[in-house]
Amino acid sequence: MAEEIFVNKVAESGLITLDLEQFHPKGVIKTFDLKGYLFMELILKEKDFRAALQTTDWSVYQDSYVAINCSVDAIIPMWAYMLIASYLQPIAKDVVFGDEQKLVNSIFIKNLASFDAPSYEDKRVVVKGCGDVSIPESAYVEITNRLRPYVKSIMYGEPCSTVPIYKKSTPKP
Repeated sequence: MAEEIFVNKVAESGLITLDLEQFHPKGVIKTFDLKGYLFMELILKEKDFRAALQTTDWSVYQDSYVAINCSVDAIIPMWAYMLIASYLQPIAKDVVFGDEQKLVNSIFIKNLASFDAPSYEDKRVVVKGCGDVSIPESAYVEITNRLRPYVKSIMYGEPCSTVPIYKKSTPKP
């Protein structure tokens, strides 16, 4: 009986797997909620607000990613968000307006800005679809935008089971 030789077709396919988890924020994510700084959770009083910010322990945000928001329905003047950001900017890794999801989206986009898409010229790329970390939709859109001008093809999923996304057409002679 002849011995069967198993060929790993995935390994021989030349596919490059790109795992977006590597662009996930590395560090602590925190939220700065204005709710506690409002009078009756409705109104921002400038003098009281400024005094409260001066006594806030900003060190709890050291080296963290911080999302600034207000969890109650109140009218917040634009300068209030700017004032909070001015306190956070020197100590936080990054500061954005919005909730934690908006923060994660923003960091993904910033991290993907350094992605070297031209190094994938004429490659067949599989953008990994499953993992331990939740990847926002915005990251998948951004990586597609960055890869498409360079790659031969983009697929989504795992090398053994992919969904085709894009394939460069070859000009007809």
